[in-house]
Amino acid sequence: MPVKIVQSTASAYQYPLLIKQLLLTPLATAPEQTITYQGRVRHTYSEFRQRIGRLANALAGLGVEAGSTVAVMDWDSHRYLECYFAVPMMGAIIQTVNVRLSPEQILYTLNHAEADILLVNSEFLPILAAIADRLQTVKHFVLLNDEASLPQAPVSFAGEYEALLAAADEDYEFPDFDENAQASVFYTTGTTGDPKGVYFSHRQLVLHTLGVAVAAGASRTQGRLHREDVYMPLTPMFHVHAWGFPYIATMLGVKQVYPGRYQPDLLCRLIADEGVTFSHCVPTILHLVLSHPHAKDLDLSGWKLVIGGSAMPEAMAIAAHKRGIDLFTGYGMSETCPVLSLAHLTDADLQLPPEQQAVLRAKTGLPLPLVDLRIVDQDMQDVAHDGKATGEVVVRAPWLTQGYLKSPAAAEELWAGGYLHTSDIGNIDQRGYVKITDRIKDVIKVAGEWTSSLQIEDIIAKHEAVQEVAVIGVPDPKWGERPLALVLLKPEHAGEVSEHVIRNYAAHAIEAAGISRYGILLQVSFVKRLLKTSVGKMNKRDMRADPDALRE
Repeated sequence: MPVKIVQSTASAYQYPLLIKQLLLTPLATAPEQTITYQGRVRHTYSEFRQRIGRLANALAGLGVEAGSTVAVMDWDSHRYLECYFAVPMMGAIIQTVNVRLSPEQILYTLNHAEADILLVNSEFLPILAAIADRLQTVKHFVLLNDEASLPQAPVSFAGEYEALLAAADEDYEFPDFDENAQASVFYTTGTTGDPKGVYFSHRQLVLHTLGVAVAAGASRTQGRLHREDVYMPLTPMFHVHAWGFPYIATMLGVKQVYPGRYQPDLLCRLIADEGVTFSHCVPTILHLVLSHPHAKDLDLSGWKLVIGGSAMPEAMAIAAHKRGIDLFTGYGMSETCPVLSLAHLTDADLQLPPEQQAVLRAKTGLPLPLVDLRIVDQDMQDVAHDGKATGEVVVRAPWLTQGYLKSPAAAEELWAGGYLHTSDIGNIDQRGYVKITDRIKDVIKVAGEWTSSLQIEDIIAKHEAVQEVAVIGVPDPKWGERPLALVLLKPEHAGEVSEHVIRNYAAHAIEAAGISRYGILLQVSFVKRLLKTSVGKMNKRDMRADPDALRE
């Protein structure tokens, strides 16, 4: 027999899952709560809703309609948050432009997405000057400017953001439409060829918001995100919707703090002055904050911080614990909207010593509600959940991208077998905690046996002299490959330890930990820099190409 479809009363409201529905609760329960930009601009949620209406009317006046693409080049700001809502609520598509890509890559993404309107911060006018005459579809430019004076511009602007809002009506009736309508598009960092366009619908963004909010709020104490928190993103808003947390924070009606460009002295001031309690970032940004002189006397107790984007060393969790920071891992990727799991600890876990807690905090964590996460072998068969057997992480969830923009072949490869392939290698223990052990492309194959670069990195990072480390595979005539640790020392320890000391330390720890016996073939090279992608991840592809250049 076929399933029975629920019959709807003619007058019943079907309630599409649209981004505009995320505003209902905060406007009803927290209308006077504040959103601040750098502590110098403040709006209530009621004013936020009025500004969204003004922005929509201003964009409509420039010809934006359902299906248009509005691109944004800005640092993390109240303006960006307004675009997160106003643009898709009109039925248009927001393109969050990765401003850390090269000008040529930015040009490619704007043309590929067929952007109609470009909102651009005055800091990026030199980039705009380099590409403006090759933009194929942009009809109007809008200036985003923090200063009172207007800079010289390489294009004719339709207006300055605040002036356009001031001249527009705050009343805008955002329509209902199909919840599967596209809401956003952004581009992966493109370390292997041109960046790929990843897109999401209203339904996907709303369900991701609900899924992460449920998971983050389900923890009784550790890492819990709730209505009394003060939220500040430390993941760029151009990258996977800042991991979706601005939508979550808005839905919960929490106080929000937007820092603009990440300047460590400003970040320290905002944490202290605004009472920030919840953030998320890659390890590099946390190091940027903690190594700044202003952070030395900063009270960071009670700061909940999700680490993602790249592996979190256990040593970082231990160091954060000493500062009172509740540090834990979140896992996902651009194609997954992004959050798939969070490494929350139980009350019993919190009674463990910091070193044992760090093992759990550095794991990839427990899958979110509605996430079907598997670790499979080459035949798509599940591996044992014993914390040892490894395979590729594949996943299904209602918020995963359904493809790559204008790249059907790459999309089919991504979704081979009906599961999204993450290209991450990992394991699952008996409690259900996922641990990513490497990327498929970064696994080091020594004498035909896989050796995890991330496990070796985690060991080396625990040495007191090490600031950052990246382990890559380098060709070897006998072993095929062998691991090479590129080590950036802490400035105060430079000259105190040798590469030989670090290698011996790591070799003994590798042997004691029972990691692949070939790990002891490790070589160590002190470097002056490590290469990162535009979103702060280790760029191992480029480091493998010329590791010797990093010593210069």
